[in-house]
Order: sequence, then structure tokens, then C-alpha cells
Amino acid sequence: MRFFEMLLFFSSACLLALLFIFNQRIRRSALLLTSGAGSIFLVIHLLVEGYRVQLLFLYGFTILMLMLSLIDVFITPKVVRTASRIRRVLGRLFIVIGLIATGCFLYVFPVFDFPAPTGELKVGTQVFHFIDPSREETFGKTATGKRELMVQVWYPAGTGKYAPFIPDTQILRYMAANYGLPGFTFQHLKYVSSHAYSGAEVSSAQTSYPLILANPGNGSSRFLHTSQAENLASHGYIVAVIDHTYNTFATEFPDGRITTSTTNDLFSPDHDYRTSRGNRDKLGKVLTDDVAFALDQFELIQSGQIPSHLKGRIDLGHVGVFGHSIGGATAYDASYDPRIAVGIDLDGGLYRLRDREGLRKPFLFINSESYSEKLKMVMDNRVYTDAELNRMGSTREWEDQVTEDKKLELERMRETVDEGGQVLYIENTEHLNFADVQFISPIFKMLGITGKIAPERANSVINAYMLDFFDMHLKNQGGILMKGPDSRFPEVKFLTSL
Repeated sequence: MRFFEMLLFFSSACLLALLFIFNQRIRRSALLLTSGAGSIFLVIHLLVEGYRVQLLFLYGFTILMLMLSLIDVFITPKVVRTASRIRRVLGRLFIVIGLIATGCFLYVFPVFDFPAPTGELKVGTQVFHFIDPSREETFGKTATGKRELMVQVWYPAGTGKYAPFIPDTQILRYMAANYGLPGFTFQHLKYVSSHAYSGAEVSSAQTSYPLILANPGNGSSRFLHTSQAENLASHGYIVAVIDHTYNTFATEFPDGRITTSTTNDLFSPDHDYRTSRGNRDKLGKVLTDDVAFALDQFELIQSGQIPSHLKGRIDLGHVGVFGHSIGGATAYDASYDPRIAVGIDLDGGLYRLRDREGLRKPFLFINSESYSEKLKMVMDNRVYTDAELNRMGSTREWEDQVTEDKKLELERMRETVDEGGQVLYIENTEHLNFADVQFISPIFKMLGITGKIAPERANSVINAYMLDFFDMHLKNQGGILMKGPDSRFPEVKFLTSL
């Protein structure tokens, strides 16, 4: 709750309490004073913090009480008609319910603060629009008919003006729709500030910085990896998060066009398993090609052919990649590119497993506890019971084929460990603990959408292990956390018996 929101809520609670004071003279003066103070808080809140739909009741209640108090003091009629006891009770009950509902809204939809980056460097951000002339768009329409991408970069920088968490506020209604909520639900997120400066000059702390390419999950967004990108940038990395067009809940282009996800049908439960796997591989190839194309563009930025503050500051000899969910699978698949040295998969099952041999370079898998349990079940050759299959809405044939794929996935994990990688999981985490969606509402944790772990703790653990792994392989430093269990992070478990 922001400062003036808190004062406004407190003044409204005081107004409610005053309604139960029956001494007319004391109540009249106190109501005028309190409603006047509340109105001042309201004006400052609207001017400084901004309007929120979740506070409509407070706005209306504060204005109404000020009007009634002024009328009561300055325009008191000679004959005072008192409301019936029932009407007074119902009115006060309505106010109590309104204040409780408002308090719940403020708790469920907070204007939250992002965890501060842990590095010493300030962070800048810039957005690029790339068009690939060599690829047709297959998942929807574009202005050119070609594959277009929006890519946001976070980098070590000087100071400037803070950038908002989500600058493209039009897409917030699509984000709400993605979770089955009314379009206005997440409009308050436009007030959430990041820790990055928009368009700032690149820091002179180093002559160049390693590049890391990042990939959101299916139906997600580049914005939902802001905290991870900012943290890596503060430690001396240039981090580019790709909005994979038509695989995000919404992407806004410079001309105002907004694309939404058209790829969800590829994973419809109506498909049999082989069709779904084929569709995933088909989508995966497009996502992998997006990474290769984005890397091509950063080569042009480095040489100055695309204007940017980053010209000459990108260390293309040290390139990494990471991603969440299908974006994690994209990170693994893209790592076959010889230009990419190392990668990290955040809780994502792999695709195109049968297309090539194992990856012969260091790769880190950081999984949720729930996904790790599935992998352990495959390792132990445990089979789902009929009751479990019924609960999951799955079939024996489907799960048998999933198990075969997971066995091949485990083999790929073993191969990366042999090349200097690791396979970890974090206790009490779920799939969405690996993206910034975990900060948006505490209700996600209550509903089990995110795990029992506190979002701030999950974020700090994931960031620490990502940074240590990239430092080890892109900067030839660190690597302490990759050696095994660490008392600072007791929730991190290594899978050693793959």
C-alpha cells in the first residue's frame, strides 16, 4: 500500500468510527476535520500516486462525507429529521463492507516494489524492434508479412529517469484477460517502477559486457523477467529479453499494433500426444530461430549498423542464454548455436529432443519442486495409478509417451552435467516462481499457483544461482554455488543420481 493510499484508508476508517459516536457536537466537528483531512489526502494521492480503480469506494466515501459534513455545519436546517435506526445500521454496515472490500483489493492487487538489484552498477534499458526479412510470419499477421520481434535490453548504465515496469500500459488489459480477469484488474501495475533508467548511457566500468539472451514462457511477456534482467545487468551483463510474437499475452509494436497469443491451440487437450509434441517442436523451432536472429541483430548493433548506445560495448565472444518454461527449452535448443557458450533452463521441459545429439557445453537446469518430483518418478520407474490418472484427466497412453520423452530429457541433463552443468531444484517452488508474476499478487501463493516459498526469497535464490553460473562460464569467476549444497541456500537441492 502506497503512503497516501494508506493515509486515505486510515482517514476513512476514522470517519467510520466517528459515525458510532453519538455526541452530536463532538461528532460534527470531528467529522468535518477528518473528512477535510481525507479529502486533502485524496487530492495528493491522485496528483502524486495516481488513480486506482480498486480505491473507488474510498474516493466516493471521502467526497460524500466531506459534503455531508459541510452541509451539517454550515447549512443546518431548523428542523432536523433523524433517519430510522434500521437505515442508520444498514448505512454503516454498507460502509464497513466497502472498507473491508477495499482493504482486500489493496492486499490482493498491491503496487509492489521490485527487489533491488544486488550488483554495484546502475541499470539502463532500451527497446528494439527487429524485422527478419528471411522469415514469413506463420502464427498471425504483421505489417510486412515477415517475422517481427520486440526485444528489451537491460545493461550497465549511468543515471537517468526511472523506467516503469510495464511502459506499454495498453497491454495490461490483455494481461488480465490472460488470467481470466476483467480488463481493469492490473491497471495499477502502470505505477510499479523498475530499477532501470530509460535510454541511459552505457557504464564505463568496463570496455564491453557479455551478452545474455532471454526467453519468456508460453503466453508470458518480456516484462515478467525484469527483476532477473536488472540483477544480471547490475553485475555487468547486457541482457536482452525477447518477446516471441504471438507467443506472449500481448506485444505492442512502435506503430501501436498489439499482437496476442495465437499458439495456445497448439497444446489443446483435444490433440493426441504425438500431435501435441509435434506442435511443440514446430513452435520451438520458431522460438529458437528468433534467438539466432536476435543474436544476428546484436552483431549489427555492435558494429554500429543499428544505432544504439550499445555500439562497441557488447562482448560477442561471451554469449549466454536463459529462459522460463518453453523459454527454458528455447534456451537449451538455441545453445546448439556455436556463438552461444552457456545456458540456463528455468523449469522448462525440452523440445526437439529427437532432432539432434546431446548438447556438448555447460548448461544449468533449475527446476521447481513439483517438476523435480515428476523427473524423480521417471528416474524411479514409478507408474501413475488409475486414480492418479483420473485426477489428472490423463490417459495411460499419454503418460507412457510423456515418460519416454522425460527419459530422453534426463539423458540430455546427464550429458550437460558431464560438460560442467548442473541440475537443481528449489524446495517449495512452483512453475510461476521463476517469473515476476509471483510479485503481482499474494493471492497466487494462497491459491497454490506459486509455491509456499516467499516470492522475494525465490527470486533471490534463482538470481544468485543464475549469476554464479554465468560468472563461472562467461567471466571465469565465481562458480562457488555450482560445487554443491550451500548453507546460505538450504532450499536448493542438487539432483546427483540422474
